[in-house]
Amino acid sequence: MQPLPSANTGRILTDPDQTAPFLADWNKRFSGTARCVVQPESTEQVAALLRWCNEHKVPVVPQGGNTNMTGAATPDDSGAAVVLSLARMNRVRSVDPIGNTVVVDAGVVLETLQQVAQDAGRLFPLSLGAQGTCMIGGNLSTNAGGTGVLRYGNTRELCLGLEVVTPAGDVLDDLRGLRKDNTGYDLRDLYIGSEGTLGVITGATMKLYPLPVARVTAWAALVSPGHALRLLELAQQMLGPSLTAFELMSDYCVELVAKKFSDTPKVFAEPHPWYVLLESSDLESEAHAIERFEALMGAALEQDIVQDAAVAQSIAQSKQFWLIRERIALSQPKNIKHDISLPIARIGEFVEATGKAITERFGGTRMTVLGHIGDGNLHYNVEPPAGLSDAEFLKLEKEVHQFVYDAVDAARGSMSAEHGIGWAKVGDLERYKSGVALGLMRTIKQALDPRGIMNPGKVLR
Repeated sequence: MQPLPSANTGRILTDPDQTAPFLADWNKRFSGTARCVVQPESTEQVAALLRWCNEHKVPVVPQGGNTNMTGAATPDDSGAAVVLSLARMNRVRSVDPIGNTVVVDAGVVLETLQQVAQDAGRLFPLSLGAQGTCMIGGNLSTNAGGTGVLRYGNTRELCLGLEVVTPAGDVLDDLRGLRKDNTGYDLRDLYIGSEGTLGVITGATMKLYPLPVARVTAWAALVSPGHALRLLELAQQMLGPSLTAFELMSDYCVELVAKKFSDTPKVFAEPHPWYVLLESSDLESEAHAIERFEALMGAALEQDIVQDAAVAQSIAQSKQFWLIRERIALSQPKNIKHDISLPIARIGEFVEATGKAITERFGGTRMTVLGHIGDGNLHYNVEPPAGLSDAEFLKLEKEVHQFVYDAVDAARGSMSAEHGIGWAKVGDLERYKSGVALGLMRTIKQALDPRGIMNPGKVLR
């Protein structure tokens, strides 16, 4: 085995107690081993590490906050790889309130960037459950989504430029943050969403937005996902671009939260089959935002789109509404998870038809359905029938995945909306991605990483 990287590549961890947190994924589903964990403090140290790894043909597994859901940041069990942790690269390099940009190291935690933007009187709109731990480099390499995609787009749409270290150790500096730059291929978009398989993102220029004067939340009760789509259409008509979030969840999701957390607020006196959590950002005033939301809900009630509605009258009540949504991930029992996207107009029929088909095929299952319906992303999870052990149920995982993904493919959707491919979905990608697309992806991989050191086995075999 080759020697360890030199000291000028950053702090090197080899003690098992120190390396253990870097060798298993967020859900403890994937785990592996590594020759060491390296924590550089600068782009120059990352470049030195990659030059060494490329020379010795040592695999590199880039890792940010280690919150990935598909094993993309986890080494295999060969022990050959170096885990490249970007946690010590956590500088905010500059903030430009006039140009509405911020330049950061890849290891800056998302929540930290949100606060930096707020301190500058601006908004950084990316928001997701792991924001206290996940890092901007990881958000970019997986093109993270979250709750604000409806208004602001995925992480890709929030990025104006990248600094990337290539497998050969060269540094691509494209941090100028220009909103117009038509000078050939957009190299930035190759690296965003590539899950560390083409190079290492070490810095980024991200967009900022005016800080809203008010962010108001509402909770609507409905009889079906089809009614949720009607509410979405009405909300977009009446609120326009101020509509920033539109989250769908079944009553079963809310029931799970209430069982696990005794302090869960009860929004309505009686349960309803489905709920939507909406948020609006207003640049005028909180009173104006509440007035517009109340008008929307009044119209939705008149048109029999919703059964009941509640508009948060304070920041505290708004936080309570969001708390229910955020706790769903912490409240689910063992299930088979699917992160899918669909044409928005087909979500209602998909949920109804596929749920019925799954119940018929795998009798006794329960569905945990929630998601960012405003951008077509559903988290569509299948719970085991009563009496079936976890081990027996997990034997069905491949069959359940294919059943769901076949339905998604038939609806012209995608089997991975925001969690990426990693290890977990490589086979599924080969099944559902076109041969032409896969061929082009392999050509890009070979061109940019000819020695195959960057996160091998992830995305592409």
